[in-house]
Amino acid sequence: MEETGLAFAIGAVLAGGRGSRLGGAKATVELAGKPLIAYPITAVAEAGIEPVVIAKRDSPLPPLPCRTVCEPEEPRHPLAGIVAALRQFPDRPLVAVACDMPFLVPALLAHLAAVPEQLVLPELEGALHPFPGRYDASLLPELEPALAAEEPLRDALTRLQPRRLGAEELSQFGPPQQLLFNVNTPTDLEWARRLLRRSPSAR
Repeated sequence: MEETGLAFAIGAVLAGGRGSRLGGAKATVELAGKPLIAYPITAVAEAGIEPVVIAKRDSPLPPLPCRTVCEPEEPRHPLAGIVAALRQFPDRPLVAVACDMPFLVPALLAHLAAVPEQLVLPELEGALHPFPGRYDASLLPELEPALAAEEPLRDALTRLQPRRLGAEELSQFGPPQQLLFNVNTPTDLEWARRLLRRSPSAR
């Protein structure tokens, strides 16, 4: 492993959520012949970043082409995976993505891995998005208490005053709404299937 550059960065693919709105086992849901988690893993790897899946010990996962780190069983909170990844890799740049983001592109992830700021997050239509995001281990003294208190994720991140990637900057990498799209419901999954049928190059 190189000690500098994108190859030194970690792409944390977070897969510890319940996926209750999708019926559970979100990472294993089939999308165009592949498990949903395969899409962000591929985008991370193609960006030249090392992918690592962060999940609960009992999280259903398909066979993976990368290593896995177990986050604590409790609490079940979006910050749990971020904090676990930062603890595991405190000296490496970290790009965090969700396992249900099929339309991420390598160029955006490489950009996030290369920025110098401690916290860089997309913002679209006034809403801050935690993923994909650039996180630094120096944030742990603020993120760990927020996790312990199970504070809403966006509230905790907003308080840290991240650098925000707005629609204009995101548009350099593709349609912003598509880049940040999450598969949370069966309707979302069907929309993603239709998009991939119309344009397989979408991811």
